[in-house]
Amino acid sequence: MLAQQEPDASSFPSGGIRNTFEARGYTAWDPSSPAFVVGNTLCVPTIFVSYTGEALDYKAPLLRALNELDKAAVEVCQYFDKNVTKVISTLGWEQEYFLVDTALFQARPDLSLTNRTLMGHTSAKDQQLDDHYFGSIKERVAAFMKDLEIEAHKLGIPLKTRHNEVAPNQFECAPIFEETNLAVDHNQLLMDLIKKIAKRHYFTALLHEKPFAGINGSGKHNNWSMATDTGVNLLAPGKNPKGNLQFLTFLINTIKAVYDHSDALRASIMSAGNQHRLGANEAPPSIISVFIGKKLTEMLDDLEKSVPKGKMTPDEKTELKLNIGKIPEILLDNTDRNRTSPFAFTGNRFEFRAVGSDENCASPMIVLNTAMANQLKEFKKEVDELIENKGLKKDEAIFQVLREYIKYSKKVRFEGNGYSKEWEKEAEKRGLTNIKSAIEAYKAYISDKTIQLFEENEVLSKRELEARFEVRIENYTKKIQIESRVLGDLAINHIIPTAIKYQTSLIENVKGLKDLFGEQEFNHVAGERLEIIKQISKHITSIKQKVNEMIEARKVANKVDDMVEKGKLYEENVKPYLDDVRYCIDKLELIIDDEMWPLPKYRELLFN
Repeated sequence: MLAQQEPDASSFPSGGIRNTFEARGYTAWDPSSPAFVVGNTLCVPTIFVSYTGEALDYKAPLLRALNELDKAAVEVCQYFDKNVTKVISTLGWEQEYFLVDTALFQARPDLSLTNRTLMGHTSAKDQQLDDHYFGSIKERVAAFMKDLEIEAHKLGIPLKTRHNEVAPNQFECAPIFEETNLAVDHNQLLMDLIKKIAKRHYFTALLHEKPFAGINGSGKHNNWSMATDTGVNLLAPGKNPKGNLQFLTFLINTIKAVYDHSDALRASIMSAGNQHRLGANEAPPSIISVFIGKKLTEMLDDLEKSVPKGKMTPDEKTELKLNIGKIPEILLDNTDRNRTSPFAFTGNRFEFRAVGSDENCASPMIVLNTAMANQLKEFKKEVDELIENKGLKKDEAIFQVLREYIKYSKKVRFEGNGYSKEWEKEAEKRGLTNIKSAIEAYKAYISDKTIQLFEENEVLSKRELEARFEVRIENYTKKIQIESRVLGDLAINHIIPTAIKYQTSLIENVKGLKDLFGEQEFNHVAGERLEIIKQISKHITSIKQKVNEMIEARKVANKVDDMVEKGKLYEENVKPYLDDVRYCIDKLELIIDDEMWPLPKYRELLFN
């Protein structure tokens, strides 16, 4: 019964794979991820599939992707070490989150219903001084962190770091890297644990990517590499020319895989929450690019120029091997880490920085590992063809193929400031996509290129990809719909009545001044108050008008049956009103008496 169960799958998001009147689904034990006990309950990591066999979860396709990478990487490793029989994908995630006082959280309906503040003027002091990042951890927070680490340890989650993050009340923890499947399970478990332990300390944990406007949001950097069963990290330089050639092989193949499937990678990390971060000056842009550092860039450029097209002379071979033998030395003092790159090489791994804090790590890991498996298969095929048909030696064939890959994928390599407008223009010249729309980004799931990638590697079928496409769009649309409804309710039933109440008190005050002073003196004394009354009226009118327009835009979108078209209408016609309404509310917050304002303000939420 533990090996296979039959839970109800009727209400599970399926993207059209299942009808709601069909209830049967199956779980099957994943023995590669250890079972664990929470309280008195034995929890068994499982895959979840429909009655007809399609994957309904992330784990099933992730395991398939990891299996394909294992087989493909082992075959390439055999060029360098015949003792390698297994390659595992490794992952070390970094989890960012906010902590707010539970009493204040419960006094904010927008936070409790959407996990982000839909209104709120920035605090006079927020993260300008970076004093939170470099400051000591508050005692109350440190007690929470210690409690969290103890509970994580009980569940086998190897947390090794704790620290403040840039924004006030923002924090981060990270474990020792693990095999990717286990790391994903541990991250899912830890996100639940963070929320649970926070309650013990009268905190509420916010994992949303952008809970507060105007200050840094939260990400979940995915540090990814590959390791052999002989103890070698394939993205770390070796101790000799052969080991360094193996390192270059996997490094260059990774760059090409990211270049070829950048749209699918973007789709895997796009969400309603993460959309707020991507492109802002706090997270990588929607352009997927690769940073490898100045020294490695120079080496790849040199390889592109120096590898001859035909057979190599003994002198050419010797010079190439001497050059790649210097890799460990040049990486000892490598270029400073580029925090603006969405996919950066950091010495012995790649850091996929664009992943959102509330997302499942499995989503980008499915795409990345599948793309890498596919790329390594292509590489092996091309090298073998040169050896068999052109009569080249193994090393010569490898160099030839790598040279072509360097030349082909160099457009995706970028060493500069990923936040700059100049990079957007440069990326456009290079032909790199910059898709900021979530609905457009999700279309990568059902592109011919993505379908071919996943079907040829037997990770996801076309039907499973179409289902994920629909689930993503439906989830995105519903989140915008919920935020729109919550904001409309708060604006009409909380903010406007408060504004009218304060305005009424001002009007009474002005009437009293008129009774006390003559016409000329009254205008001088009451002029400022009259101006405030006008401003309040202006904002009230604007809020009411924009909320009504937002409701009408929602009604129009709700009448559309086509899911993609409905999603576009919500993204393009409903979502902008969230900012428009917020602008007027935030202006009122600066005007209205603090004692009358119905919601905790940013200064209270972020500094307590």
